[in-house]
Amino acid sequence: MSMDGSTPITAAPLRRRWLTLQLAERLALPAVWAVLIIGFGIVLPDSFLTWGNFAILFASYAPGAVLSLAIIVPLTAGDFDLSVGATLTLSSCIIGVLNVWGGVPIGLTLIVAIAAGAVVGAVNAFFIIFFRIPSLVVTLGTTSLMTGIVQLMTDSSTIGGIAPSLVDAVVGLRLFGVPLAFYYALALAVVLFYVFEYVPLGRRLLFVGRGREVARLNGIAVARVRAGALIASGVLSAGAGIVYAGVLGSADPSSGLNFLLPAFAAAFLGATTIVPGRFNPWGAIVATYFLATGITGLSMLGIPLWVTNVFNGGALILAVTVSQLTRGREASDIG
Repeated sequence: MSMDGSTPITAAPLRRRWLTLQLAERLALPAVWAVLIIGFGIVLPDSFLTWGNFAILFASYAPGAVLSLAIIVPLTAGDFDLSVGATLTLSSCIIGVLNVWGGVPIGLTLIVAIAAGAVVGAVNAFFIIFFRIPSLVVTLGTTSLMTGIVQLMTDSSTIGGIAPSLVDAVVGLRLFGVPLAFYYALALAVVLFYVFEYVPLGRRLLFVGRGREVARLNGIAVARVRAGALIASGVLSAGAGIVYAGVLGSADPSSGLNFLLPAFAAAFLGATTIVPGRFNPWGAIVATYFLATGITGLSMLGIPLWVTNVFNGGALILAVTVSQLTRGREASDIG
């Protein structure tokens, strides 16, 4: 009892309550995902709750998962890269043009595709950092530029017949019944998690995103970190294009851009879970497949196609809103 007769509040219950709230916040999205799966499973028990359905879902949305991981690298440093969808399309179409039309070995075409992604990232970094043009403006411009280049390269036509070896490596070979495309996305998430959490570079990215001037005064090469993040985004987006080409077995000059909105929605929604208030790879993966589950379930219910855009757009707005609320409560690198 205290001097005034009241019972003092000890630190232990407060700490337990705080830890409970933290755990609930970290696991809220995975819990909602589980509820979503159960709900669709009750409504569609014979079609939705099958291993084959989830295997297709995990593989078909693997390019989007890789793209969301590409997005969070520059976002952590405070830059937006709207060109990731166009880079994915450019990468897959380079593979189609060189391998199918040009007869170039698939291994060499993959190297060229990755190099193209690095060039896109370097061009973005040059204009954003050297000329100090907002990242949204630059990457929107490069998106339009690459869209035109892709149309010129492919004559606006889908290129089929990509080397079977790439298709086998992406969706032909399976582990536990799930195509390897899904495991590529998981492996990339592991690498990014390690970099963000245990490598000094990851901390520099975070410091730059939270305050560039403060980071500069502490001896961090801000321009170099931002440029590296944008180049890494281009390379990872090109990797997503490789996965996409393997999933389709062809190069589509238009559908790759459809990944942009869901990838950004997953990046921001992922920042509300696992490590709330920070862009993080595991949150991005969970958010990607949460959105994929919703779209797949709605499609199996026969919902019209326009609902997909409404679902993705609403998810993005909700994710950004929740992220901003999280930012208002505690320090964050969002935005």
